[in-house]
Amino acid sequence: MIEKKQVIEALKACFDPELQVDVWTLGLIYDISLSGGKVSIKMTLTTPFCPYGPQLIEEIEQKVKGIDGVIEVSIELVFEPSWQPSDELRAMLGV
Repeated sequence: MIEKKQVIEALKACFDPELQVDVWTLGLIYDISLSGGKVSIKMTLTTPFCPYGPQLIEEIEQKVKGIDGVIEVSIELVFEPSWQPSDELRAMLGV
């Protein structure tokens, strides 16, 4: 049986190429749903015009598919609410 923490660990291995921070820490993942061997992820990007968006989504899909028991990965890309970095993340990035 797939556990949410396994999916989170896979997401922590997917890094934004510009910021060099993983998608989980960045707060780009809004929701993770598990149903049997299916994983559904609702996420956003730092900006709707992120040039690395397709590459990042493909990497997420491949990493999550690598988890034992995962047969399908569905990624829903949303821009509402828009991404807002946390105060902790701002401090980490020096902004």
